[in-house]
Amino acid sequence: MAKLILSMDALILKEITLSKERTTIGRKPHNDIQIDNLAVSGEHAVIVTILQDSFLEDLGSTNGTVVNGQPVKKHFLQNNDIIELGKYKLKYVNEAPAAQAKAADFEKTMVLRPGAVKAAASAAAPAAAPAAATAGGAKSFGDTVVNHGTTTTPPAATAKPATQRNVALQLLSGPNAGKELDLTKPLTTLGKPGVQVAVITRRPQGFFITHVEGASFPVVNGKPIDAQAHALNDHDVIELAGVKMEFFFKT
Repeated sequence: MAKLILSMDALILKEITLSKERTTIGRKPHNDIQIDNLAVSGEHAVIVTILQDSFLEDLGSTNGTVVNGQPVKKHFLQNNDIIELGKYKLKYVNEAPAAQAKAADFEKTMVLRPGAVKAAASAAAPAAAPAAATAGGAKSFGDTVVNHGTTTTPPAATAKPATQRNVALQLLSGPNAGKELDLTKPLTTLGKPGVQVAVITRRPQGFFITHVEGASFPVVNGKPIDAQAHALNDHDVIELAGVKMEFFFKT
C-alpha cells in the first residue's frame, strides 16, 4: 500500500498510509494531513488513491504545490516523488509495479478527436455487426479526454460476473452524440484537464466513478456525487466536463 513520509529539514516527522480514497492536505484541523504552517493553505491539496494509483491535485492553494521541483496543478504520483509544501516535504512511496507502469500514460493523457478515433476504430474493431447496430458508431469523445490503464485478461465466453461483462459509454449530447467508447481497461480517465477530470475503475465489486480534478463533481442521474467512489449501474447517465453520457452493459 502506498504511503507518504512527512519531513522538514531532513527530519522525518511521520508516515501516513494512503488507506483512504481521498486524503486531504492543509493547515486546517479537519484535513487528513494537517501541516500547521502559514505557507500551507487551509485546504491545500488532495490525493485521490484508486487501487494502486494515486493522483495529486492542488486545490487552488496560495503558494502552490511543487513535485520534484516543478509546480503542478495535477500529477500522477510515482514512487519516490517529493511533494513540497513550503518547508515541508512529503515523499510518496509506492513500489507496486502497476502504479509505476501507468504513470506515464496518465501524464500523456490523450485527446480523442473524431477523425483520429474513426480511423482507429475501423482498423481495430472486430466483426460484431449485431452489437454495432444497436450500440452506435465509431468511438469518439470529441475533445473529451480519455485515458486507459493497463490491459486485463479477456472475459470468458460463459456466464460472466458484472465486472467481466462488456461495458461502454455512449455520448448523449454534443456534436458526437450517439458515438460510444468501450471500457475495456481497469482504469479509464475522462474529462478535460483544468476543467473537470474523473476516473472510472473496474473493481471486483463492480464499476465506480471517482472525482479527480475540478471545482465541481461529476453528476450521475442528475445528482452530483461526493468525494468517495460512486458505484455505476446499467444505464446511469453521467455529466462530466459539459458532456452527458450513458454508462451501459453491452449484450
